[in-house]
Amino acid sequence: MKNQILLGLLIVVGASSCVSKKKFVAMEENYLRTQNSLTKTTFEKEQLESKFAQIEAKVSAYNDKIASLTDANTTLSNENANKLSILPAGDMVVSKADISNMNNTLAKMDPSEVAEAKTLKDSMSLAVSHNLSNSVEGLDTNDDVDIKVDETVVMITVSDKLLFNSGSFRVNSKAYPLLEKLANVIKSEPSMDVMIEGHTDSRTIRTDVLEDNWDLSVKRATSIIRLLQNKYDVAPEQLIASGRSSYMPLTDNTTKENRAKNRRTRIVILPNLGKFFSMMASN
Repeated sequence: MKNQILLGLLIVVGASSCVSKKKFVAMEENYLRTQNSLTKTTFEKEQLESKFAQIEAKVSAYNDKIASLTDANTTLSNENANKLSILPAGDMVVSKADISNMNNTLAKMDPSEVAEAKTLKDSMSLAVSHNLSNSVEGLDTNDDVDIKVDETVVMITVSDKLLFNSGSFRVNSKAYPLLEKLANVIKSEPSMDVMIEGHTDSRTIRTDVLEDNWDLSVKRATSIIRLLQNKYDVAPEQLIASGRSSYMPLTDNTTKENRAKNRRTRIVILPNLGKFFSMMASN
């Protein structure tokens, strides 16, 4: 009887031990599967993160490219707004921005005066003449000084007797007030180039210093330029020295009065249209 009971206990214990091992193996297998799944998930996560980083880099590159294209488009738009337009006469080139600034000037002028402009060149000349005339209106005009505006150029003719003694290229001090006013006009408009042009009569001159009339006309121009630069602080890059000797007379040289007319200095104000109209806009 005891043997039967012991056998039964052994059977029960054995059965119980057998079930626990199966559960353990099952749990172990489940753990391994979970571990593998976690490893796989971690790997996939890392792959996704890598792909996401690549996508972010591409998005950033695309954004940079879009920004660059936007800047380029803005630049092209600005350039397009300033594309050159050739006026009908074919001898002057201006930009659309210049034309816009020109129209702003014309709007401030007498409508009847503006109505006389038939072409774009006429309008441009009218606007420049208006502004340059305003610039030089402070200069005194008398028998020794004559001011004319020819389209986009201002010409100031000064008699020889105001500027120089006979046969000399040293500027007379009585001309200083005029040159100071001229210097103020030039300095107020950095867009302008100014050519100082010396003229003589037909009587030949030759001294230890002067070779001929060419020499005298050029030295008179450079004497005035040095005064404008050194005494009145005009930027030298705005100044041009020129001499015409006796070869562009206003009249014949047959009388004393006519020769006096031909002995002169002409001051030619030449605006750089682009800079000129830019300044007009800023003013």
